[in-house]
Order: sequence, then structure tokens, then C-alpha cells
Amino acid sequence: MTTRTTAEPSAPVPLLDLQALVAAVRRRRRLWGSLALLGLLLGVAVAVLLPRPPTAVTKVLVAHQEDQPNDPGTLIRTDVALLQTTRIGGEALRTLGSSEKPEDFMRDYEGVGLTNNVLQISVRGDSEAEAVARAKALADAFVADHVRRIREAANADAKALLDQRDRLKDELAQVNREIGGGSPEGTSKASPNMESLFARRAELTSRISDVGQRAEEARIGMPRLVAGTQIVDAPRPVRRSLLKTAATDAAIGLALGLALGLAVSAVGSVVADRPVLRREIAANLGASVIAELPGRSPRLWGRRKGRAARARLTSSLARTVRNSAEPLSLLELGCARGTSAIALDLAGALAADRPVVVVDGLPGGPLADRRPKPGDPAVVGVERAATVPHQERRLGVGSVAPGAVWTDLPYLGTRTVLVVRAGHGSAAWLHTVARQLAEQRVAVLGVVLIDPDPGDRTDGTLWDGPRTVPRGRNEPPARQNGAGRWRKERLPMWAATVPDSDQEGL
Repeated sequence: MTTRTTAEPSAPVPLLDLQALVAAVRRRRRLWGSLALLGLLLGVAVAVLLPRPPTAVTKVLVAHQEDQPNDPGTLIRTDVALLQTTRIGGEALRTLGSSEKPEDFMRDYEGVGLTNNVLQISVRGDSEAEAVARAKALADAFVADHVRRIREAANADAKALLDQRDRLKDELAQVNREIGGGSPEGTSKASPNMESLFARRAELTSRISDVGQRAEEARIGMPRLVAGTQIVDAPRPVRRSLLKTAATDAAIGLALGLALGLAVSAVGSVVADRPVLRREIAANLGASVIAELPGRSPRLWGRRKGRAARARLTSSLARTVRNSAEPLSLLELGCARGTSAIALDLAGALAADRPVVVVDGLPGGPLADRRPKPGDPAVVGVERAATVPHQERRLGVGSVAPGAVWTDLPYLGTRTVLVVRAGHGSAAWLHTVARQLAEQRVAVLGVVLIDPDPGDRTDGTLWDGPRTVPRGRNEPPARQNGAGRWRKERLPMWAATVPDSDQEGL
């Protein structure tokens, strides 16, 4: 099994790899595309099957005694809140002669402050005529309530000022009595007291005049506020286009469905932690990506592209098998059917040299139980692998998916090529596969990636340079055989013949 031999420190792993996240979300385009389409259809269905009830609108000009040019809208928000009260709703229902509860009626209308002094009222009804009548009754009830509150506030202010004027008059009368009861022949002691009484009388007279004037002004300003509060836009029904409503609801549903789908895809990708990029798959398996095969494509040019890639892979694997006496196996992860097809193609290419027997170690034995066609190689199960004659070439096909029997893998072949579907296995399981193959002493020659991400531009090649400088430029490393002799290991040369990127026709 290949391992990293560089002594350089590895780069820090980011907490969230955005490139991998984008690739994983892009691979789940069927999920978020389906949710977006579902949202669009639901929006159209809601617009057609659940049309909005008839609505009428009216606008009311509201005058406030506390109006200021820099008012942030507090007064009109207070009017909106007062509109949503049972007092105004009940008064409107009494005008209409309806027995509906004010609490239920409050759900059918709403108010919006357009400016600091303009209130828009929207009312729903069973028909346009009913909606218009409700809007008029509600606007009249609000205007009447607002005018009543203005008058009550003005009367309360005037009454408070008049009461204060009466108290000041009583105090002035008391001061006058004290002045009139004083000695006409004033003494030196009484002179300062009389001066203070005269000053007090002058002050009270001025205050009485001021309070009286303020009381008159309080009543004078009330008619202006009452006249300023009125209905400026008569109630009218709101015309709606079904096509426009359907388009709006469809756009909203599409946006919500797309957002939900992208969120679910992103969260699912992070939680599942399924490597998609070549870089991640190679790092987790500890083996380089030597070839790529596209997934099933319904387009004609896509199928031709896939057949050409499979032909190149078959010829490359055939050269590797012919250059070694050790049996080779193909172990799948998430692509049992594709691996079986690759194995049959490889066996057909090798059958021209010597007979080939395919050892089927896939769960369920799909190859051993299939109906053979003329010219197909012989297929046996794992239990019969030991009975294969030595003069026949053996090619194993197995699985490293969860539930695989690891002890059977050496019987399929001491060297293997992993056929992995991108995004199928989690990072933890890829680590498990690498450890189990190492424990079973099965050397991994490389990884064939099925259905790679089209936008993947990462490098799936691991650097396996020697720890020491080799003695010859092209001299392969030596290995000691069982007889104590040293022999040269022939390195596979097919990694350079099969492209590992989709830019070269895969």
C-alpha cells in the first residue's frame, strides 16, 4: 500500500473547506433542484387553488396635536395599534349591523402608516361590495374615535385651566379682602405687608389673564384638528391579476425551495463528511487517483466519452497485469455494476494471451449467478478461488463497502485497484479501508474514480518519492525475495497512460 514518505510537515487542515463544500453541494443538485421546483409548483398551486379574498383599501388623513416635523412615526404607529382594538372593530360592526365578534373581525383588516399623517386601511370580505362596506365603516369608526379623543383631550385641558383660573380668582379675592381690611392710617410696620399684598394681587391678576387665554386657545385648536382628520381616499376594491399573483407566488416558492435545498445539502454534506474531490479521496485512501470514469450520461457524446475512457483504462490495466505474476483484484466502493463491467472488459482483453478466471467476491455473487454469454470468461466464487489452475490467470472482483469480509480480500489478489464512486464513502470509512488493506497486506496500485465532480481541479496524485536518492536515474528499487536474493521491482507504468482529469477526454 502506498504511503507518504516526505518528511515535510503537512499543511494545517481548515475547519471548513469551502471548495469541498461547494463541490458536495453541486453534486446534490438533484436535491436542491427538486426542492426549488417543488416550491415553484406549490407557489403556483397556492395562487390558483387558494386565491386571496376580495380586499378593499382606503386612506385616512390623521391630524395630531403633537405633530412635529422630526417625528419618527411614533404617532402614526400608535394610530395603527389603536385601529387593531375591539373598540373600533366593534363600532364598525355595529354600523354594519353584523353579529360577528370583534376579535374575528380584527383578523380581516390591517393598517399601515404610509407617512406620519396618512393611514392606509385594508379590509377583506367575502365579496368586493362587502369589503368596500367594511372598509368605509372601519374608516368612519376610526375617524369618529380619533375626533372624540381629540375633543376629550381639549375639554380636559380647558377644564384643568379653568379650574386653575377659579383657584387663582379665589386667592385674588382673599388678597383683596386683606387689603381692604387694612388700617387706613398705616404704620411703619404695616407698610411692608401692604406692599407685598399689592404685589401679590398684581401677580394673581396677570396669571388669571394668562390661564384664561390658554383655556380659550385649547378650545380654539380643537376644530382645526377635527377638520384635519378625514377620509382622503374613498374605499375601493383592489384589482388583482391571477397571472401576476401566480408569478409572484411561484418566485417566492422557488426562492424558498432553493434556499431550503441549498441549506439541507450544505448541512448534509458537512455532517456526512463524504469526500468528493480527488485530493481528499487520494489523501484518505493513501493512494493516487490513476484514472477517472464519468457517470452514466444520457447524452450521446457523453456515452462515447465514457466508452473511450473505459477502453483506455482496460488497456492500461491489461498491461499492468501482464507485467506482473501476482494476481490483481478490483475492489469497489459504491459502484459494483461498473466494477463488474470493468472486470469483464479486462478479462476479455487478457483472454487473448491465456485463459482468465474471474473470482467473484461481490456480495450476492452477481457475476457468478449471471447468465454467461458466448465468449465471456469463466466466473467462480471466492470459495473456489483455490481450485483455479496455475496456468490460468486469476482476476478478482470484490467489495470494500460496509459489511465486506476483509479476510477474503487476499484470495482475490495481492494487488488491487480500488474503484470508488466520488462522494459515496465517508472519510472515516475510507480510512478504515486503507487500514484493513494494509493489515491484509494487499498493495493498492491506485484508485479509479467513478463519476468525478466536473469542476474538480485538485490533484489526486500522492508523492511517493524514496527516502534516499536512488543510485540510478531509472533504476527501480530492489526487493529481497524468499531465497535471499535481491531482485528489482518493476514499477507500473500505466499511471502516465491513463489521464486522471476530465480535461483529457474523461
